[in-house]
Amino acid sequence: MVMIAIIDYGMGNLHSVSKALERLEYPYFISGNREELVKAQGLILPGVGSFRDGMKELEDAGLIDFIRSWTAQNRPLLGICLGMQLLFEESEENGITSGLSLLEGRVEKMTGVSHTGERYKVPHMGWNALSFEQRNHPILHKVSKGHVYFVHSYAVKVTNHEDLVATADYFGVVPAVVAKNNVWGTQFHPEKSSTVGIGMLQNFADYVEGARV
Repeated sequence: MVMIAIIDYGMGNLHSVSKALERLEYPYFISGNREELVKAQGLILPGVGSFRDGMKELEDAGLIDFIRSWTAQNRPLLGICLGMQLLFEESEENGITSGLSLLEGRVEKMTGVSHTGERYKVPHMGWNALSFEQRNHPILHKVSKGHVYFVHSYAVKVTNHEDLVATADYFGVVPAVVAKNNVWGTQFHPEKSSTVGIGMLQNFADYVEGARV
């Protein structure tokens, strides 16, 4: 049976992600044990909290090398919110911290001041519209443009534009969906983002089904 595993490393919103997969009637399990996780066909890395704490929890659980090995085998991985940020090379949150380095880029603090000098609220919290940069990417299959739900104070400065699938406008461009081959990520919470977000989760599940090994 094809299954998705939700990685439990002490910093993810496991309940909302699991409920979304239940609504999609897609088999899943939750685990922080690499011996169990390896039995899945796709992984979801959720995340709420700070980048440094997230990487420490992954390290303590022995999951950093596991995740890197997983993706090196071309197996599907979806990072959500902090989980998406952890996919990148480093973050400046609470001092410079190295990430998983599966995608090129740096996580930086949202300053609260736009390039025109206009002040804005941080964290970026609430619903925001998406703009599609790569309309034909599988994560956007049959997904209509709409609003999704963000909660974050840091944003990724993506090095390679070809890894940018969708953006949002919040006093500047905010990377919202990123992807490189089998590694996908959303800055927003798809499980809390109505039909747009649920459609992306469905597309990830379909991708796992097609990429099963």
